[in-house]
Amino acid sequence: MSIKENFELAKQNYAKWGVDVEEVVEKLKNVPISIHCWQGDDVAGFEVNQNELSGGIDVTGNYPGKATNAEELRSDLEKALSLIPGKHRVNLHAIYAETNGEVVERDQLEPKHFENWVKWAKENGLGLDYNPTLFSHPKADDGLTLSHPNEEIREFWINHCIGSRKIGEYFGKELGTPALTNIWIPDGYKDIPSDRLTPRKRLKESLDKIFAVETDERYNLDAVESKVFGIGSESYVVGSHEFYLNYAMKNDKLCLLDTGHYHPTETVSNKISSMLLFSEKLALHVSRPVRWDSDHVVILDDELKEIALEIVRNDALDRVIIGLDFFDASINRVAAWTIGTRNMIKALLYAMLTPNEYLKQLQEEGNFTERLALMEEFKTYPFGAIWDYYCEKMGVPVKESWLEEVKAYENEVLSKR
Repeated sequence: MSIKENFELAKQNYAKWGVDVEEVVEKLKNVPISIHCWQGDDVAGFEVNQNELSGGIDVTGNYPGKATNAEELRSDLEKALSLIPGKHRVNLHAIYAETNGEVVERDQLEPKHFENWVKWAKENGLGLDYNPTLFSHPKADDGLTLSHPNEEIREFWINHCIGSRKIGEYFGKELGTPALTNIWIPDGYKDIPSDRLTPRKRLKESLDKIFAVETDERYNLDAVESKVFGIGSESYVVGSHEFYLNYAMKNDKLCLLDTGHYHPTETVSNKISSMLLFSEKLALHVSRPVRWDSDHVVILDDELKEIALEIVRNDALDRVIIGLDFFDASINRVAAWTIGTRNMIKALLYAMLTPNEYLKQLQEEGNFTERLALMEEFKTYPFGAIWDYYCEKMGVPVKESWLEEVKAYENEVLSKR
């Protein structure tokens, strides 16, 4: 049976429950995912003076073919994007600036150092997002940046973040779609602190200085990101969830939730509805933690489906900015992007094919028997047939056939690096 025939049969199944599959497919086309550039080079970046990865994060594996410069990274991203349905965004870190061999300190980075990225984004119809890089740097060696007791070091990182917001604003102006500029810092202590308050006071003061410099919200959206712990900050993190949640609410900034940045029994999916009640917009970094914030490639697991369901059932596709954040150097990096991003889109399709309004009605009526029965039955509805049709319609490989293209790219390009 052909893809189209399978699609028509599946469409009939969903139509019985009032799900307009054609409408879903059209709507899905307009949902962008912000794909993180750092999967392609193991969060190394292209600074002239290379620094060892730090900040409580780690990349494991040594699969051949890692991008060694921006042109290679853009080529790899193009390959991945050709295998992923829809039009999306690319998320950059400051360490991906191109300075033509000149040593440019991070607090001196300007829009001109990202002109090649903007040109490439225009050619490919992409939006760009941005992050200051407050790790892998001598001024972050002791694990403190914006909360550092040394005022000179704090000022360095404050200026870096101010410049980063200007770069994000530049992206938004040039590309006609606002950039999300997200601040995450590694600050914390390995052992139990004797003073939790003072570093947080300094972080608040630093953020106040950063955001005192105005950018145009039509072009740049500010976000802050929390974490529960990292390597070297196991006992205390300055920028906790409670800190940033309160800061974002009080200062009208976006709170970014990373799926790996919470205690093992917490789930981001359970936080989304509460956040949307009080925030106009919310940002996500979707990852897959295994025992800790290990940033494994996103798979189509229960939590990913639940995240997508919470976004869709709350009619928040235009309010939740979905970004990815994983880095696996043990497998082909282009394949990692493709697997993770396709899975995020699959989860959204699964959620959009669920009769959410009827299930809400059952809950309001107290009909928990039918609610549970239908939620379980829809897990085996033929959403795969809709996914195959969507991929074909969007001109990307269907099912696992994309893997052959990745293998060919590895033989022709990656293996020669």
